Amino acid sequence: MSGNVLISGASIAGPALAYWLGQYGFKPTVVELAPALREGGQAVDFRGETHLTVLERMGVLEQLRSIATGGGATRFVDRNGRQLLHLPPDFTGGEVEVRRGDLARALYRHSLPTTEYLFGDSVTALTETGTGVRVDFRHAATREFDLVIGADGLHSNVRRIAFGPEERFVSHLGYYAATWQLPNYLGLRPGQGSVGYNTPGRLASVGVDPRDPERAGAFFVFTAPRLEYDRHDPEQQKALIADAFAGLGWEVPRLLDSLRRAPELYFDSISRADVDSWSRGRIGLVGDAACGATIGGMGTGTGVVAAYVLAGELARANGDHRAAFTRYEQVLRGYAQGCQKGGDRTGKFLAPATATGIRFRNTLLSRPFFMNQMLELGKKVSSGIDLPDYRAELARAATCVPASPAPGR
Repeated sequence: MSGNVLISGASIAGPALAYWLGQYGFKPTVVELAPALREGGQAVDFRGETHLTVLERMGVLEQLRSIATGGGATRFVDRNGRQLLHLPPDFTGGEVEVRRGDLARALYRHSLPTTEYLFGDSVTALTETGTGVRVDFRHAATREFDLVIGADGLHSNVRRIAFGPEERFVSHLGYYAATWQLPNYLGLRPGQGSVGYNTPGRLASVGVDPRDPERAGAFFVFTAPRLEYDRHDPEQQKALIADAFAGLGWEVPRLLDSLRRAPELYFDSISRADVDSWSRGRIGLVGDAACGATIGGMGTGTGVVAAYVLAGELARANGDHRAAFTRYEQVLRGYAQGCQKGGDRTGKFLAPATATGIRFRNTLLSRPFFMNQMLELGKKVSSGIDLPDYRAELARAATCVPASPAPGR
C-alpha cells in the first residue's frame, strides 16, 4: 500500500485510524485545529468484547489499563447531601476507563512512527480531481491526497465542506452539557467517584480527579431548546450555564463560582449525527462525524472500532476506495447506530424533566435486578458486531502463491 490519506481530527478516531493505516502501508497525515493534543477532559470508557478486542489488536490495551482511572461510584443526593441513589463504578466506567486526554496521547504516540501530524491548522476546501482530492489548508500549502477522512467529531469540518451544512445531519436532543476543572474543595477521596444533585431538568455534579486528589471536575447537564451562541466564546457559554442554574441549592453556588475562574470549559449540546451515506467519492467520515452522540452513545469505543474497520476494508480492497467505503458502511452502520441510541436517553437519565421522573429513576436503579439488566444490555450492544480479523486475513492472502500453469497451456 502507498496511498496518501489525510485525516482531519486528532482526538480519538483520527489517531486510531492513522495507526491502522500505517500498519497496512498507507501514508496517513492528520491535521488538527488545536495547536497541540487536547489535555484533560472527562473520563471515557470501553466495555464489552468488541472494544477490548480492537484495543488488544492495536497493542494498547495493557497500556490503557495501566493509566486507567479505576472508575468510581456515582451518588445522587438531595440538597442536604443525603444519598438518594448509588451507582457502582462499572455502571458509568465500563471495563476500562481513562481520561480522554490520556487516551488521545496514547493513540497519538502509537500512531506517530507512521503518521505526519499538522497541528494548529484545518481544511478550508476540498476539490476532487481525477486521481485524488486537492486540499486547501488555512496555513499549510495546498496538497493532493488519494483519500480524505473526516474524524473531526460531531461538528465535523470535513462533513460541512463535502456533505453539507451541519443542520442537515445533527439533531439537538434537548439538553446541554458542560465540564470544567476546579479545586477539590469537597474533600472527595480518590476512588470515591462523583456526587450529583438534581432538580427537574438540571444536574450539577462534581467528582475527584483520579490522578490528582487536589483537583476535581464539575459536570453540569440542563434541558433547553436549541441555543444560539458562539462555540468559540467561553465567557458567553459560562453565562448561559450560570443562568440555567441560578438560584439552586446544594453546592451549586460554589461550583458556579469556580466556573467563573475556570481557564478551560467544555460546553455543547447533547446531539446526534445521522448521515445517510458515510462517503462521497474519495471523501469519507468516521466516528462521531458519521454517527455520533454527544454523551452516552459509546462514541469513544465506536470510534475506535470504526477506525479499525475502515482501515481494514481499505487494505482489503487494495486501492479500490469505492468498494472499501461500501463494505465499511455495511459492516459498521447497524452496530454504530445501535450504540448511538443510548445517547438519545442520556439527558433524560441524567436530568429527568420532572420531580416524578427523578424519583422513578432513583427507585428503579436502586433495585439490583434492573441495575444488572442495564449493565448486561450495555455489554451486549457494545459487542453486537461480527468483527473481521483483517491483519490475519491479509497475512493469509500474502502467503498464497498462485499455482503454476499446467503444462501445454
